[in-house]
Amino acid sequence: MKNISLNKGFGALWYPLIFGLYLCCTPAQANNRLRQMQSTHQQNQISGTITDGTNPLPGVTISLKGKRNNTVNSDFNGQYILSATATDTLLVSFIGFKTAIVPIRGQKIINIQLQEDMTSLQEVRVNAGYYSVKESERTGSIAKITTKDIEKQPINNPLAAMQGRMAGVNITQNTGLPGGGFSIQIRGINSIRAGGNDPLYIVDGLPYGSQSLVTTSLANGILPGTISPLNNINPNDIEGIEVLKDADATAIYGSRAANGVVLITTKKGKAGATHFNINTATTIGKIARKTDLMNTQQYLAMRREGFANDEIVEYPDYEYDVNGTWSQTRNTDWQKELLGGTSYSNNTQASVSGGSENTQFLLSGTYRRETTVFPGEARYGKGALHSSMVHSSGDHKFKLTFSADYVADKNTLPGIDLTNAAYNLPPNAPALYDASGKLNWENGTFENPLAFLESTFLATTQNLISNALLSYKLSPAWEFRTSLGYNDIHLSESLTSPSTMFNPAYGAGPEYSALSVSSAKRNSWIIEPQLNWAKKWGALEFNALAGTTFQMQKSQQLSQNGAGFVSNSLINDLAAAARLSIVNHELSEYKYNAVYGRLNINLKDRYIINFTGRRDGSSRFGPGNRFANFGAIGTAWIFSKENFLNAIPSISFGKLRVSYGTSGNDQIGDYQFLDTYQVSGQNYNGIIGIKPTRLFNPDFGWETNRKFEAAMEMGLFSDHIFLTFAYFWNRSSNQLVGIPLPATTGFTSLQANLDATVQNTGIEVELRTINFKKSNFQWISTINLTIPENKVLAFPNLEGSTYANTLVIGKSLNARKVYHYTGINPQTGIYTFEDYNGDGKIASNDRQYVVDTAPKYFGGLSNQLTYKNWAFDCLFQFVKQLGGNYLTSSGFAGVMANQPVEVLNHWPQDGAGAATQVYTSGSNSDAVIAASRYSNSSAAFTDASFIRLKNASISYQLPTPWSKSLSAKLYLQGQNLFTLTHYRGADPENHSGLFLPPLRQYTLGFQISF
Repeated sequence: MKNISLNKGFGALWYPLIFGLYLCCTPAQANNRLRQMQSTHQQNQISGTITDGTNPLPGVTISLKGKRNNTVNSDFNGQYILSATATDTLLVSFIGFKTAIVPIRGQKIINIQLQEDMTSLQEVRVNAGYYSVKESERTGSIAKITTKDIEKQPINNPLAAMQGRMAGVNITQNTGLPGGGFSIQIRGINSIRAGGNDPLYIVDGLPYGSQSLVTTSLANGILPGTISPLNNINPNDIEGIEVLKDADATAIYGSRAANGVVLITTKKGKAGATHFNINTATTIGKIARKTDLMNTQQYLAMRREGFANDEIVEYPDYEYDVNGTWSQTRNTDWQKELLGGTSYSNNTQASVSGGSENTQFLLSGTYRRETTVFPGEARYGKGALHSSMVHSSGDHKFKLTFSADYVADKNTLPGIDLTNAAYNLPPNAPALYDASGKLNWENGTFENPLAFLESTFLATTQNLISNALLSYKLSPAWEFRTSLGYNDIHLSESLTSPSTMFNPAYGAGPEYSALSVSSAKRNSWIIEPQLNWAKKWGALEFNALAGTTFQMQKSQQLSQNGAGFVSNSLINDLAAAARLSIVNHELSEYKYNAVYGRLNINLKDRYIINFTGRRDGSSRFGPGNRFANFGAIGTAWIFSKENFLNAIPSISFGKLRVSYGTSGNDQIGDYQFLDTYQVSGQNYNGIIGIKPTRLFNPDFGWETNRKFEAAMEMGLFSDHIFLTFAYFWNRSSNQLVGIPLPATTGFTSLQANLDATVQNTGIEVELRTINFKKSNFQWISTINLTIPENKVLAFPNLEGSTYANTLVIGKSLNARKVYHYTGINPQTGIYTFEDYNGDGKIASNDRQYVVDTAPKYFGGLSNQLTYKNWAFDCLFQFVKQLGGNYLTSSGFAGVMANQPVEVLNHWPQDGAGAATQVYTSGSNSDAVIAASRYSNSSAAFTDASFIRLKNASISYQLPTPWSKSLSAKLYLQGQNLFTLTHYRGADPENHSGLFLPPLRQYTLGFQISF
């Protein structure tokens, strides 16, 4: 008999009962329950803004937890939009910040502030040229600044943004005029040749010529030194600058990397909605420091005493300042009159960017206009256009990156810098203008310095840089890439010297007017196919690349002079000149070919070894020496990942790295090994002849550089303290210099490889600390210090060469031999110097005292503070060095030229403690000769160390609650704000009293994005 369970029977009735009750519910209850079920699964548009607490963060990855196929990136404003349900959770990740996990919980607008993760900054990839590498895994020495550092400074040249910010990189500004140059040394000077120490510049993969096209004879009166070619690159378009310093980082560039590599990467578009950005700023500039010169009373007293010492009672007719021709009471501050103006600079940039996941674009334009502190209408204008496109196929196998930059500038300056005149004009010199407003010549007695403004130096440049990078993923392990680059630069210069710049007393008309013109152009192209391979087996990872380079460069220059014009109104027309001459007309061609490779082995993400190599061929060397091999090995041990350090949690990161290798130098110019000829310009029986200019040397070969580095990187307390300590050793040999030849050969030297050796060693220290970090306030400090040492280790037969008075074995290439000043003779009041050879007289062979102007150490200290919408940044630059003081550019005490007030301390009034010898009007030949030696003695060099507030910037992010797509920022910037120094001169940076020093500048700007 079957047992019937009552429980089981009633249990079966529950299902229809529940279903029946459900059917009995009211429609409102049913609809409400249905809406609840739908809302749980309904897709909504979630939007918001991602920030770091102060600024929006573009490129942030936003995805849904568990749904990785639904991923978007924030746009330029940090904004994002994606579809999600009410119960989804956002995963927000960005390099350098901690990943945020944010439940949606029915919200439709979610603004997220990411917290910076200093440890993850080690995962940032840095550009090493042909490849990129994680910061934590790099085996080479690479310094970097980004667009955030550049945009805080009112600069026109990218090199200015690097000053004081990179260990091992010493940069000096040559002049405060727009379009001027900079000198850069990466870990010291390697080559004895002055023109052989420039680094290799790479702009978006394209080698950019470091040799200036400017004709020195035209520009040397107003723009000293070599004019930097980077003036033709717009700083506003730069995303980042990396400097490769050691052998591991530079060897892959082979023959061109002996002096380091500067990699410049321009900005690219980012995926997201179309974004517009407008940035406009106005800068005013003034001279930062004046020299304390004599006033009229002091100056005339010096002049009269000089004549009295020379026993001259009646002042000559031509001594207008003291004989009563000029006012004896007029007192003019010529520094204020000639250099005391205000320079104005206006800079405006507009850009549009955006794109989809597969295609991003960026288009920007910049216009800059700048004046000088000189009187007159000198001005500088620059226009720049930057475009970029990045495209990848749907399967992400094919990728194209294209960029093009076009910059055109026009620089109109006086033919001669007025700085030296401002320091030397007598304070009682006449007024610049007469009663009718014309130039005052004071009846022919006054050489009016404003006459220099009649002479005009004009330079116009057009520069095009374009690059395309194509890559295709052949398989997960193999990728093929090709880089195609083209550069075309044109430069036109002219220097006018009209007769109106001469004193009318000379009676010079337009027949004495002159015009010098020069036109130059350089174009180059490069093709670099490359194959990459990456594979990982367990804990072992391999990365390899192999490639080849084909490069061609052509340069052309034509320089002409014209003199004698019917009218000065025709001075800019060379065809109107009565006399024409061709100064220089040359065409040169440079060809370069190379193969290169890299193999990187990474074991357990902690033991890394990196091999790089390159075989180069250059047309600049003889047939048997055109090819050379360069290579390096770099190793790194990330010891912080070892298990035995788990017990020390304060060590968040630690790495030891060592590298050794070779690189080369072919910066010698074209055709230097050949026996070349030049048109003589001499007419013989109607025939223009030629003359030999260089002797053939088939053994002419590469200058080589060996580099070693050992470094340690350590992060403490989650990288809140991060220290880098490096020691470097570089030795350059086989120097490309001219070997002196006897005059009987008809040549002064033979281009050859000299067995001379130059060594650079040094210590670099970098320290970054997070001093304070809260949600609304953050303070980060960074300091870098470099202690370099440069030595000439060997130079065969130095004493018999032309370098005998400029080089010293065991001293730096900045050392020079001078007279050793020993004081003032108490009987004659004349400077005395050490008689090294003991022959009882002072002559040129007594210039044996060595002064060294190489920096003893240099560096920078920066602070970054943010508080809510406010941001403050400042950079102090410091240098310890010797430099030439005012004596190197001023006349001797007593002649018709103003002097610093220090000259008042003179003999005999101040006796044995006097700093200046007896005054003379120029008739005391012994005093004149001694003054000349004095300006070339140890007394002419003084402490030129300085601490300078190089840059300060404060900005405020304006709140825009009425629009989530709009952001605006107001900022104030300062450059060269103040300098602490004991230097006896105008500026301790460039040690020159002949050219305008860097200006103190203030910038007010406004940026708006929408």
